[in-house]
Amino acid sequence: MDSESITLKVKEALSRIIDPETRLDVARMELVHDIQADGKGSVQLVFRPSSPVCPMAYSLASSIRKEIMAIDGVTSIKLKVENFNKADHLESLINNIAD
Repeated sequence: MDSESITLKVKEALSRIIDPETRLDVARMELVHDIQADGKGSVQLVFRPSSPVCPMAYSLASSIRKEIMAIDGVTSIKLKVENFNKADHLESLINNIAD
């Protein structure tokens, strides 16, 4: 699958992830930025929770990873976290899950 197709599918997947506090999807809330995919199935993106102490950041990051890894053709994901007090910890948890 080419990178453009994967990027489109990632955007579709993000629209299915609902923030339980706002009841809006993470795409509409613009919590995910800089989506990059290559033709080999590697996806990189930036997740910016709504606040530095967002209580849903871990749950949302986990959902983002799960939805994206379920896309046919995606082989890996690298999530960069910004604007969150425990960004390094969250990145470590999400990016070091064995597939």
